[in-house]
Amino acid sequence: MIEKEVTVTIKEGLHAKPAGELVQNLSRFTSDVEFQLKNRSYNAKSILGLMGAGIREGQIITVRVDGPDEEEALEWLEKFI
Repeated sequence: MIEKEVTVTIKEGLHAKPAGELVQNLSRFTSDVEFQLKNRSYNAKSILGLMGAGIREGQIITVRVDGPDEEEALEWLEKFI
C-alpha cells in the first residue's frame, strides 16, 4: 500500500464531470483507491462516494492505493487531480 497527500487543482473540484472521468479511468486499475478527507474515507472508484465527499479545488486529500498496479494508479491520479 502506498499513501500520499495530494492538493486538488481541478478547477471547481470534483463535481459530476471530473468525478465521472476519474471513476471511469480508475476502473482500469485493479488496485483499490481511497481518498481521505476530514477523517473520513471515500472509495475513489465510486461516483456516489466522490460526489458525497464534496472535494473542492485547493483541498489537500490523502490518497491510499493498494494493489498490484498501485504505483501506476497513483501516478495517473496525481496527474489528473
